[in-house]
Amino acid sequence: MANPSGRETRFIFGFHAVRSRLRNDPDGVVEIHVAAQRNDGRARDLIALAESQNVRVIPTDAGRLDGMAGGAVHQGVVARVDARHKVLQLDDILDTLEGPALLLVLDGVTDPHNLGACLRVADAAGAQAVIAPKDRSASLNATAIKVASGAADTVPYVTVTNLSRALRQMQEAGVWVIGAAGEAAQDLYAVDQTGPIAWVLGAEGDGLRRLTRDTCDVLARIPMHGSVDSLNVSVASGICLFEAARQRHT
Repeated sequence: MANPSGRETRFIFGFHAVRSRLRNDPDGVVEIHVAAQRNDGRARDLIALAESQNVRVIPTDAGRLDGMAGGAVHQGVVARVDARHKVLQLDDILDTLEGPALLLVLDGVTDPHNLGACLRVADAAGAQAVIAPKDRSASLNATAIKVASGAADTVPYVTVTNLSRALRQMQEAGVWVIGAAGEAAQDLYAVDQTGPIAWVLGAEGDGLRRLTRDTCDVLARIPMHGSVDSLNVSVASGICLFEAARQRHT
């Protein structure tokens, strides 16, 4: 859709998605619609952030919000944003983290269906970003966006020129980098994931590249009890990220 300025726009919704867009790309936010009946602290904080970025906030009735969000759960907040994806840098993510880092790094995942599924899993687990090298990686195309089922708007997808350098940058920022490897001595349940972490996963069958593996702080495996010896990367990502989420909420 286009707004009066002529630029293509679309809707994103939910507090996390809208707050993240306001912080990372305020110029790309056209307007924010907040449920007229919401006057709680979370809504007030969002409105204050929007006003500090000179973004218009419009009190809106629930029925109209439901229509904007296509019937999805919107938490009473919907934003009209520029339809173009802003190119984010790793610094943008590390500088705006809320709480301990939970990042997903993909090494050599070239299938856009897998990328979309990983974004969806990352969103569900509460990860702040998905990171991948610019080469040998799927692009955030229409297929990936469709499979992500809205998560492409809620979870930043950051591509980096040199993955090993990016991992070291995370480490310098205090992030513990865990590589998923089937031959690792310890399983993921033995790794403390309550602090800032980044899970690094390779494509099914190929696994992590040697330099990526060598840069990780620790390697961990997913215990396999059946006859198969590998999992789809989105399934493996879900297992790893949700174990981190479980440890943080117990």
